[in-house]
Amino acid sequence: MSFVIILLCLALLIVLISYFKVNAFLAFLLISILAGLGLGIPLEKLPASITQGIGSIMGSLTLIIVLGAMLGKLVAESGAAKKIATIMVSAFGTKYIQWGLMVTGFIVGIPLFYGIGFVLLVPLIFSVAYQYKLPAVYIGLPMLAALSVTHGFLPPHPSPVALSTLFEGNLGLILIYGLIVAIPAIILAGPVFCHSLKDIKTGEVILFKQKENDESILLPGKFNSIFTATFPVLLLILVTIIPYCFPNMGEETAKIIAFVGDPSIVMLIAVIVASYTLGIKLGKGIEEIMKIYEEAVKDIAMILLIIAGSGIFKQVMEDSGVSNELAGSLLQLSIHPLILGWLIAAIIRGCVGSATVAGLTAAGVLIPLVAQSNINPNLMVLAVGTGSLMFSHVNDAGFWMFKEYFNLSMKDTLRSWSVMEAIVSIVGLGGVLILSLFI
Repeated sequence: MSFVIILLCLALLIVLISYFKVNAFLAFLLISILAGLGLGIPLEKLPASITQGIGSIMGSLTLIIVLGAMLGKLVAESGAAKKIATIMVSAFGTKYIQWGLMVTGFIVGIPLFYGIGFVLLVPLIFSVAYQYKLPAVYIGLPMLAALSVTHGFLPPHPSPVALSTLFEGNLGLILIYGLIVAIPAIILAGPVFCHSLKDIKTGEVILFKQKENDESILLPGKFNSIFTATFPVLLLILVTIIPYCFPNMGEETAKIIAFVGDPSIVMLIAVIVASYTLGIKLGKGIEEIMKIYEEAVKDIAMILLIIAGSGIFKQVMEDSGVSNELAGSLLQLSIHPLILGWLIAAIIRGCVGSATVAGLTAAGVLIPLVAQSNINPNLMVLAVGTGSLMFSHVNDAGFWMFKEYFNLSMKDTLRSWSVMEAIVSIVGLGGVLILSLFI
């Protein structure tokens, strides 16, 4: 009976979000209360479950996500993202312009949230398309594939970070494994797949005609732009591999490395560095930089609430005892746990549209399975992350952004955007399964 209640609650959650357009946080909150009552949690104990659920997941996540948003916003506002794009287009030339835009999307996508990166980089795609007289979808989709992969696979993006906390993974290792999986996924879904899209023509687009740059604004240099944008990734990888390279380091040194390697401290250091390199060094005052950071926090408020909502649902399942029952049942299935995690996330993604909601909802079901099996939690984070990118169609905001910005027909949007997302997801799962053979 418990499983029926959970399935009905998940189905109702999907209906509330996708059909009735209820805010995801409110939907999570309402469904969690209904699930708690249905699973036998005493009425007087439900508020405690709600509070504990929010606290358990947000305690370690809030700093990372907020600081990541601040860094991304400054990278965008300072002109560093555009500078990176210019560097890559120049470096790869016309013949390999797709690869240049793909690398740009990957680098810029690391610190920027997907929506910001999309709006920021689409004008660049059209400016290059106008300049070299190339099909916009053909050259632009590799860049958007890279943005999508960083959003679904790599810290410090909210979904991978939240999944890492839920599955008790290691952010540094998730980042390293995610980079290994991401590269082939981006290449196959980007330049390789897009060779079949040369015939897709965009409708008339006048929104992105090039404008003259304000030469009075001091832009960051090449090294400064790339270094600052990728600094948290470099630092996180460095502090992750140091203990493996120097296993006999002193106790005090190990403590320092552990402190610096904490994801919250990594992001704090990155924001401090960026405040100077992309702020003070370029003539921005502290007040102006702080205003940028304030705007960044406003941008991600709803993402934080959605993650909090998923934490409530997870806590209700734990407090009711259904988590352990569910884990025992899932362990009996003849499906590889990583494939199962991918499949659950993919199905929810197809139903609700949001990759973040899909990943976090799937995690609530899978947490006990990971705890009771010998599955590597870092690989489960990636399996769920790749699954959360599958089945992008008419209920996904990204689908409509791509269609409307590129002025495409529904048919061309499905055979370009939707297929690209499916390739990213399937290739990503393949990469995770291959990694599982060695890890």
